[in-house]
Amino acid sequence: MILKSQVEWVLHCCAILAGLPDGRYLSTKALAELHGLPKEYLSKALQSLSQAGLVHSTLGPSGGYRLARPPAELTFLDIAEAVEGKARTFVCANIRANNPCRPKGYCDSSPCAVARIMWEADEAWRQKLRGVTLADLGEILSRETPPAIWKDTFEWVLKRAG
Repeated sequence: MILKSQVEWVLHCCAILAGLPDGRYLSTKALAELHGLPKEYLSKALQSLSQAGLVHSTLGPSGGYRLARPPAELTFLDIAEAVEGKARTFVCANIRANNPCRPKGYCDSSPCAVARIMWEADEAWRQKLRGVTLADLGEILSRETPPAIWKDTFEWVLKRAG
């Protein structure tokens, strides 16, 4: 399974937005600059988050984006589904029905083993992402990011936050 690159982009952007002080917004331009991304494409990805109600946006010179809920209430799954949609990652086309050795008109009463295994894997993936919040990510990043980079990044962000 390959997710759209926008999923990676918005996860990183949400990690930054999670550190904004109350009432502050960060522009698409600043988020694109921080991550080295094309502003126009990032804007479309952020709009997906806005449409899903995960971020608030505002216009104007001090406008931009901020999280709509506390980081502890936003999961990786919320964010991934805002970009990718909620559909299953595996779609069964029931190709087993094409087997020429099956009797004509034979009808299976349940999904095949391939579909069941793939759907179980999809649910396990979703369960894992459902269990990780932006607050969890913040804790991991604060431990793994060198202190000077952590400090400099948030100073950079706060200088640009409206």
